[in-house]
Amino acid sequence: MNVTTDMAWKSLNKYGEELCGDKVEIVKTADSDILILADGMGSGVKANILATLTSKILATMTAEGATIDECVETIANTLPICSVRKVAYATFSILQISHGGDAYLVEYDNPDCVFVRNKEIVKYPYKTREIGGKKIREYRFKAEKGDCFVLMSDGVIYAGAGDILDLNGWTWDKMAEYTLSRVSKTNSASRLASVLSQACDELYISKPGDDTTVAVARVVEEKIVNLFTGPPESADDDERLMRDFMATDGKKIISGGTSANIAARVLGKEIKTNMASSDDGVPPTAEIDGIDLVTEGVLTLNKALGLLKRYASDDIDADFFIELDMGNGASETARIIIEECTTLNMFVGTAINEAHKDTGVSFDLTVRMSLVEGIKDAAQSMGKAVNVKYY
Repeated sequence: MNVTTDMAWKSLNKYGEELCGDKVEIVKTADSDILILADGMGSGVKANILATLTSKILATMTAEGATIDECVETIANTLPICSVRKVAYATFSILQISHGGDAYLVEYDNPDCVFVRNKEIVKYPYKTREIGGKKIREYRFKAEKGDCFVLMSDGVIYAGAGDILDLNGWTWDKMAEYTLSRVSKTNSASRLASVLSQACDELYISKPGDDTTVAVARVVEEKIVNLFTGPPESADDDERLMRDFMATDGKKIISGGTSANIAARVLGKEIKTNMASSDDGVPPTAEIDGIDLVTEGVLTLNKALGLLKRYASDDIDADFFIELDMGNGASETARIIIEECTTLNMFVGTAINEAHKDTGVSFDLTVRMSLVEGIKDAAQSMGKAVNVKYY
């Protein structure tokens, strides 16, 4: 079995704080996907530093194959000491899923992970160990396609304490039940993370009493997306580019009028413009038989990049997904990359577009390269594998 994971996270800052004391890292290695959630002691700047150091150390060491013993020891020796409590303190959860399906979860003082399999909450057995005076829980199991895992900081299970619930908070059981009710109604890790975070925010009446983070991992089949934009430097490479593009498995997106014309000519297909798809200043999409999405170039990619950057920086809420579902070329490009992609292959032409030669020679190519790099960076920060090939 060859699996991959769709991973996403969403954080709420403690009310009145500019920085979040929780930090999430997503690491993709050659043979596994790793999700790390660290919760720094307290809130604000100090907590942010503790969480950032913890997550970065864990991400680097686990990616290089270090044992959990080595990770915990390094964190204990590295984190600064709190001048008040006299401890270097941050809690963490690490979920690693190999492409072969072997899963390993380590939790130190964070709430238990919520496991959902076949529409049920699953309780996996774990072992408790003590490392350097710290008790950790270790789980080893076989992940299956369709599995969903939710890691969380303790702000999640205390959501609503003293306000709406007027009890001890949401509680783990209630949070798990709510997660179960939403898993089948969301088609991606990003949607589920947003839904769970929104529920926490509502319970806190938009004034979180603690930093609150949910990190979601869904086990899925590999989802490949191929994006072709820009004509090759040499017209002689048109057929080679299209041969490479069409031979690669996965969804096919073409961005740019000249690129679409190349595809239609090489494939012997007709281009049909879809005027109904024009929206909010985004040019209309088109249709080419065998291609999943055909859009205009620079304007569309620039707006799509804006959505990708918002998502990558955790600047999302319910309204973000409304915009993502609008159906225009930019929204659809961003939605596919966010929700239907684990690997993004970009086929990028390096010619100066003939249509823009009279308007500034290298301007078109410079903008295109900048957009390509921006999309690459945003996708990688989401945990997508990205490959770029230039022609």
